[in-house]
Amino acid sequence: GEESGRADRGERRWILDPIDGTSNFLRGVPNWGTLIALEVDGEITVGVVSAPALGARWWAQLGSGAWAQDAGSPARRLRVSQVRDLADASVSFQSIAQWDQAGYLDPLISLSRTVWRDRAYGDMWAYMALAEGLIDVVAEFDVKPYDLAALVPIVREAGGSFTDIEGEPSVWNGSSLASNGLLHDALVRFIDQAHRG
Repeated sequence: GEESGRADRGERRWILDPIDGTSNFLRGVPNWGTLIALEVDGEITVGVVSAPALGARWWAQLGSGAWAQDAGSPARRLRVSQVRDLADASVSFQSIAQWDQAGYLDPLISLSRTVWRDRAYGDMWAYMALAEGLIDVVAEFDVKPYDLAALVPIVREAGGSFTDIEGEPSVWNGSSLASNGLLHDALVRFIDQAHRG
């Protein structure tokens, strides 16, 4: 069934999200896609994001790089940005309500005052913009493994980092923090300190 699965059995598990960005899909906003991931022995090794309304596809396999292709164009290799300072970073945060409900509104406001730019690009597109080097950070709450699993190899193979908000390398904890890698440790510390008050 959609956005569900089976008990942990076997060494391989497919993690699927048939329509990531369902609200966008229902309203006719073209920012939605199908997410497919393969987990082998607990590690997500393959990720595919297909966005038919945008005419785009992104994919990665561990050790093989991250790639994208627009309709009618050749595949191109992805690389995250080289931004090294939070003051120069462009951040996508998904939604204010998510951060507020998770008890992280103050850290979001503090982060927005620290970075160069903040926007809510939304769903899989924000992570693909990160992998393409267009933005530098994506962070969100109230996310499920099927929302994130396919994105992990793409971001990591493009040179980025992907953890939960506390810096744990897991898609199973209900939050995400993805970055160009250069900013990651500083982001984890910044959010933690702002959260502790």
